[in-house]
Amino acid sequence: MHCLPDRVAAAAHAAPDRIAFVDGERRIGYGEFWRQCLAFASALRARGLGQGDRVAVLLPNRIEAAVAVYGCWLAGGIAVPLNAQARARDFEPWLRHSGASHLVLEAGNTDAAAALAALDVPPVAWALQLHQPIPCPVADDPRDPGVEEAGKIQPAMPALILYTSGTTGAPKGVTLSHGNLLANAQAVVDYLALGAGDSVLGLLPFYYAYGASVLHTHLLAGARMVLAPNLLFPHLLMELVARERITGLSGVPSTFALLLDRVELSGYDLSSLRYLTQAGGAMSQALTRRLRAALPGPKLFVMYGQTEATSRLTWLPPERLDHKPGSVGIPLDGVSLRIVRADGGEVPAGVEGEVHVRGPNVMQGYWNAPEATAAVLRDGWLRTGDLGRLDTDGFLFLAGRRSDMIKTGAHRVHPSDIEEVIAEVAGVVDSAVVGIDDDTLGQVVKAFVVMDPPLRDDALGRTDMAIRAHCRARLAPYKIPRHIEFVDALPRTASGKVRRVALSQPQATAA
Repeated sequence: MHCLPDRVAAAAHAAPDRIAFVDGERRIGYGEFWRQCLAFASALRARGLGQGDRVAVLLPNRIEAAVAVYGCWLAGGIAVPLNAQARARDFEPWLRHSGASHLVLEAGNTDAAAALAALDVPPVAWALQLHQPIPCPVADDPRDPGVEEAGKIQPAMPALILYTSGTTGAPKGVTLSHGNLLANAQAVVDYLALGAGDSVLGLLPFYYAYGASVLHTHLLAGARMVLAPNLLFPHLLMELVARERITGLSGVPSTFALLLDRVELSGYDLSSLRYLTQAGGAMSQALTRRLRAALPGPKLFVMYGQTEATSRLTWLPPERLDHKPGSVGIPLDGVSLRIVRADGGEVPAGVEGEVHVRGPNVMQGYWNAPEATAAVLRDGWLRTGDLGRLDTDGFLFLAGRRSDMIKTGAHRVHPSDIEEVIAEVAGVVDSAVVGIDDDTLGQVVKAFVVMDPPLRDDALGRTDMAIRAHCRARLAPYKIPRHIEFVDALPRTASGKVRRVALSQPQATAA
């Protein structure tokens, strides 16, 4: 059994009545979940899906998001989960770049409709109603000979394409194989000691690497996923943890900051919690201490990873939290780390350099982008773009990122996506976007804007509001600048590139 579908099929056959998902009032066992996966696979084959064809999945966390991915795999396809919070300007290049021949989405998604209308040959659309399964009218008998139920999927076959940034240049689609997914999931199952008796609160979107990892690890273990809509009403989430006797809670730093700030955790019976996992950006030592004080029972696993490495690279054993403060831990089983200086030479313990990794979880490459792939994959090693150091015990400490990507909450934002939209506002001459530190989200978006000189004396407050309104209409909520500052000019290098590092420094932000 060398792929996730084989392992989940075995779990479904062994314990068909065991609950796999809780989604609001809906509960579905492993047997019914697998029947729906087979039915969708058969329906995809009947509607022309061939081996290696792409199926885009544009859904929030719901049972059908998992059915679509596993059904796609059983039909021989490659799943392409898309950010459900994005807009038409994101969907169109993703669909075009991936060449998706099918798209699973919720009915009434106007942004998706706009993206489809812009395509010369739009994919076959599978529109879902709220709380309803994927319509599979031709799949009453899922025993289609094209369905890859029993051991036909090979580890080297591409399984998943995850887009890591917006529409700047060519989209970057991280291509992960079935072998990548199983290796990463099995390693996480092992160090979390996940079993069939576990259940996790599914807060993280499946279309992100971290959320996908939570999904696949719990299905691999035969455990239960309790889906939660969002963090808008955190007290309801804690009631859900108590009522469902949830054992695991996975989040990014902002998840835990929000819970600590808005909920009196001692007012709920959270005794079922066995573990917490944290990734998606560095969590401050202060927040770590607050979280451990508020929830002393469950073990806290600090983790580090990248989409290009199927989510997880390192983990910090909970018993070492006090001995290795600030560390993101040791490599997963099968993963190797090295720290490399600018000239490519490896550095000794304690010296900072770029983190390079190698292992069975490292991606096959970027979809249809050989040059971008060659820039980060060298002789089997992945150049992460992160700076860090290893101590004498082999524990990794990160020191920052070499890229300009902004990490805000669980989201990754490319500055140019926002700059393109700001440039559409009348009177804007130039702009630059950076991430600035935020106690809750890790980073928030800040825009520096240069206005046309004749408009400088106009009420900048009105321009501020115009920019925000335009961004709200054109961007996903997490991309909207939290702060806007008007400046006379942007700091640039001799070659004309914006010096984003200078903009991130408080003393460099005055107009």
